[in-house]
Amino acid sequence: QVQLAESGGELVQPGGSLRLSCVVSRTIFEIYPMAWYRQAPGKQRDFVARITPRGTTTYSDPVKGRFTISRDNAKNTVYLQMNSLKPDDTAVYFCNKFLASQTDYWGQGTQVTVSS
Repeated sequence: QVQLAESGGELVQPGGSLRLSCVVSRTIFEIYPMAWYRQAPGKQRDFVARITPRGTTTYSDPVKGRFTISRDNAKNTVYLQMNSLKPDDTAVYFCNKFLASQTDYWGQGTQVTVSS
């Protein structure tokens, strides 16, 4: 059974930091590059960052230099460390395999709100 359980989102002030976590089914975690996505109100879901099973990372331009994706293979967990947060980072954050489609299973996500 597929498991994608995101956590760690909360209200934070601009300039603050958060670390998101996502526990993933082992069958997915061991095979696929994993990614974080986000969906702001009224907008489509966008790619944020990905990490391959070997640890190679890629970031979208809006978060490059501020966010860091990592993985703990022993815990089947993907992390997203977010620093220097901006109001534009406000969104629901999801994790999934890289290039997951709309018809793939998605978790409920975790809400990040950046506001003073």
